[in-house]
Amino acid sequence: MLKIRPACENCNKPLPNTSNEAMICSFECTFCKDCVDTILYNVCPNCGGGFEKRPTRPRNCLTGNCLKKYPESNKITYKPVDKDKFKEILNTFRNIEPRER
Repeated sequence: MLKIRPACENCNKPLPNTSNEAMICSFECTFCKDCVDTILYNVCPNCGGGFEKRPTRPRNCLTGNCLKKYPESNKITYKPVDKDKFKEILNTFRNIEPRER
């Protein structure tokens, strides 16, 4: 189950459950759309994977699987990208489709 992390790992921008700007990789590294598009170029600095829009956990509890029963995380992971270390990862994967990395 997704943790629904509350903020961008790079810029610390709030990304609540309802955010349309939250992007995640397959390991659930969480970044805002602006960082993914302008700094990371769809390359996760932690795993080299690509990003997808994070789904929103339903508030409706009709099924029992909802935000009230499974709340979003309140643990912030803030570790701005080290551009020098990221350069090699970016150069290796930037021009390779995420499913081919």
